[in-house]
Amino acid sequence: MERGNSRRRSRRTPRRADVVIRRAVARDADRLTRLVRTSRAYEGPYAPMVAGYRVGPDYIEAHRVFVAVDGTTGQILGFYALLLDPPELDLMFVADAAQGLGIGRLLAAHLCEEARSAGLTGVRIVAHPPAEGFYRSIGAEHVGTVRANPPAVMWDRPELLLPVLVSRRTGE
Repeated sequence: MERGNSRRRSRRTPRRADVVIRRAVARDADRLTRLVRTSRAYEGPYAPMVAGYRVGPDYIEAHRVFVAVDGTTGQILGFYALLLDPPELDLMFVADAAQGLGIGRLLAAHLCEEARSAGLTGVRIVAHPPAEGFYRSIGAEHVGTVRANPPAVMWDRPELLLPVLVSRRTGE
């Protein structure tokens, strides 16, 4: 992302073939925290929820956290965190400069593979309201609403279930 104007895309736009998804490591914590806190998706009334949010090294070590990285520059383009028990997508963010490049879909496909390999049949998603359309577009089904819980969360959020499909090739 360019400095000064976070709304502009970087000069070099990564191609999907250049994107590598890897397990996050403790040294990624500051960059992931910055990605969360500066996300345009959390501007306005949503800003207080991420203002003090921190993705710490301990969180990365305790959960399945994966990052999408530009394989040429090393820039983190997005990440997600999968909790196994109970199965839930805890976090998914795509950098503002990488929005619209298919990074979210790459992360979602990876999430499904990770969930499948862990033996899960579905993953719960409590979505940021503006992100519900994205999750539904990747196959998540609306199953309810999680009511606001002030002061931590001031708005109702859609609850979705992302089915994890069984592999046709292996029958697993």
